[in-house]
Amino acid sequence: MNILTMKFGGTSVGSIEAIDQATTIILNATKEWKAVAVIVSAMSGVTDLLIKGASSAAQGDDRTYKEIAETLQAKHKEIIEALVVLEEQTELKTLVKDFINEFIGLCHGVYLLGEVTPRAMDAIVSFGERMNAPIVSSVLRRKGIRSKAVPATELIRTDASYQNAVPDMEETRHRVRTILLPLLEEGIVPVITGFIGATASGTVTTLGRGGSDYSAAIIGTCLDSTEVWIWTDVDGVMTTDPRIVKEARVIPVLSASEISELAYFGAKVLHPKTIWPVIERNIPLWVKNTFNPTFPGTKIVRDPEKGNGGVKAVTVIRNLSLITVEGRGMMGVPGIAARTFSAVARQKANVLMISQASSEQSICFVIPTLNVPAVLKELENEFVLELRRGDINRVWAMDNVVIVTAVGTGIRSTPGVASKIFGALGDANINIIAIAQGSSEYSVSVVVSAEYADTAVRKIHSNVLTRE
Repeated sequence: MNILTMKFGGTSVGSIEAIDQATTIILNATKEWKAVAVIVSAMSGVTDLLIKGASSAAQGDDRTYKEIAETLQAKHKEIIEALVVLEEQTELKTLVKDFINEFIGLCHGVYLLGEVTPRAMDAIVSFGERMNAPIVSSVLRRKGIRSKAVPATELIRTDASYQNAVPDMEETRHRVRTILLPLLEEGIVPVITGFIGATASGTVTTLGRGGSDYSAAIIGTCLDSTEVWIWTDVDGVMTTDPRIVKEARVIPVLSASEISELAYFGAKVLHPKTIWPVIERNIPLWVKNTFNPTFPGTKIVRDPEKGNGGVKAVTVIRNLSLITVEGRGMMGVPGIAARTFSAVARQKANVLMISQASSEQSICFVIPTLNVPAVLKELENEFVLELRRGDINRVWAMDNVVIVTAVGTGIRSTPGVASKIFGALGDANINIIAIAQGSSEYSVSVVVSAEYADTAVRKIHSNVLTRE
């Protein structure tokens, strides 16, 4: 069956106008495709409010979650009254009220306990999608499309890793095909809650960062969709942040490996985990703009395009520090690197980049500045004997640095690309503190002072990327 799976993010279904536009897009898709399946996020801002309610309750605040409940009730009521036919409004308002009451009950329990468990947080943050999917489905019916809201708890079976659940793809595929295919064959558009799943016992779980995109990839894969479209509020994946470089443009085609590098190095794009189920089955995935639907967007494919191996995009990660472990006595001593990163791991700090001198006299790596005090203390404890003997001279941090990364297929193997990047920074008198190049051949990263972050991005974008 020729199936299109579409996912609409929070801003795409976050207001009266947005939901009206999204449902029009769905209506048009049903005229061109044999079958259409839809995944929706919570309305923009709703998940943040739900988290705030739970977190404030855990801190002993018995008022904020009640105020949030009133806000959410009014927000969804406004949408229902504006977009839903009168005959369905009462049922939807009751559904929303039931979810709001459940939210209040869970937050009250959190308030009494003084903590919010991962399991409770998953239940609480799930309400946004669970309220929104039935509303979107009802708006589709108003526009003449046969539609049914389907909770993802009935489709996506996961383990009990709350807040970052792992799907059981075999069981999920069976459930998706059993429940959704009959609807699609009848011409019914299922509107599925993004972001959430359920354990075998029926307990609600969430899929972690990029959860709704992940839901779309899972559903799209299980349905053997022809294509998957991710609808958002930008025209596609950009060459860089347009707030830094006004000449930034949409990239027409990216490989999965390239977008993984972009996501890792700070670009606001699809999280790699969310797209691999689709990519592995060679299903084309598109990133499109709900508010500019005629624009083609960015196509994400499994294999890189054959080309000149140039730079496609430039990203920057901020609020970082460079940690250095250095000493002449480190030379040739086995296990220093392993002990260094074991110590960092004990503090659960994310290492974003590593650079090591060939002489083995120093190891430097970049982590979020927030983690620096704990990591430095852990490293000093780990190497207390080496520091005392002088094998390691010091462990220190350089704050206020950023990582600027150029991403593109075959950068490493294309002559002259690295020199253009370094030359562009040199022309701007920007000192490069550290360099790393991934063995994947998809990126070159440099560490520079935070004060030069935007200038570095602009120089690479204008002198390297735009000339490819």
